[in-house]
Amino acid sequence: DPYFFLLRSLDAAGLTGTDVEVVNLQHADGRVALERGDVDAWSGLDPHMAASELEAGSKLIYRNIDFNTYGFLNAREDFITRYPELAATVIEQYERARQWILENPDEAAQILADESKMTLEVARKVLTERTVLDLDPVPGQTQIDVLTAVIPIMVNENQVKPGTDLPAVLAELLAPEIAASVVTTTATATPAA
Repeated sequence: DPYFFLLRSLDAAGLTGTDVEVVNLQHADGRVALERGDVDAWSGLDPHMAASELEAGSKLIYRNIDFNTYGFLNAREDFITRYPELAATVIEQYERARQWILENPDEAAQILADESKMTLEVARKVLTERTVLDLDPVPGQTQIDVLTAVIPIMVNENQVKPGTDLPAVLAELLAPEIAASVVTTTATATPAA
């Protein structure tokens, strides 16, 4: 997500990855590099970005929610084929948690802070300002559109093998069937007491 965001942001400004020096770092290392002054800017993700803003005074200089690729749960095709019930159970629990967070944002922020050892202020910023919880959780056209927008940039920057049919690859990446059945079931089920 941060890398795709970087590519799209540069492209929107009329720049490419060759116009800047891209330093690939793990997320936490990117935060440290920014705070030390080792890099001029950082395309990161939360909670690292929120913590850097609140704890080190870093400034968010560009945000475009339309470039967000959202969150995905990833699984190997053979896992989904062999264990569809287990995959459905995982998605069901994620959906229950998402619904609960929407209904209990303050308590969710406190749990996030306690369990991840971040400050409550950072947890609140992550959950209330940066996390899109009211989006349809079933992967579909919204995600395809966001990822499709990255394809020409990756091609122009020679980041894919020539001749690769990226739209076909992208079409094979999403498997919304299990999520669609779970989300429909969860939405109509009575919440546990």
